[in-house]
Amino acid sequence: MSVKLRLRRMGKKKQPIYKVVAADSRAPRDGKFLEAIGLYNPLTNPSTVDIKEERALYWLNAGAQPTDTVKSLLTQKGIILKRELIRRGLSEDKIQEELENWAKLREAKAKSGTSKKKKDEIVSQEKANKQEVETSEESTTEVMGAASDENSPEKEE
Repeated sequence: MSVKLRLRRMGKKKQPIYKVVAADSRAPRDGKFLEAIGLYNPLTNPSTVDIKEERALYWLNAGAQPTDTVKSLLTQKGIILKRELIRRGLSEDKIQEELENWAKLREAKAKSGTSKKKKDEIVSQEKANKQEVETSEESTTEVMGAASDENSPEKEE
């Protein structure tokens, strides 16, 4: 039996709340599951993720495969990083130090204020402005060139 860590939809219509569960991969999405290991609420700002770290690590070490969404949630909480550090054979002190450094970097990134989407928007606006400037320069040179061609004495002969 292959086990997956996946989301189980709950809540009202248009107001989803998901349980993170360990379930048989053949079971339906909202069907039978082995164990609930967490909760995910995408409607709050920022979204709420509450996962039992020990149980998630247990299931990952037992061979459970997380879905893409659950893997991103586990990465967001630092559980995937912790698992990798444990697999490398680092001591508990070293693991805690690495996780603290990771958390600090994550906070600093969040405080910087510019997300990837904002940066992409700024870059695309700059490109659009450059294209507008280039097209306006080309049109003025064409007009100037056309006027000089008509008045040139070489063409009249």
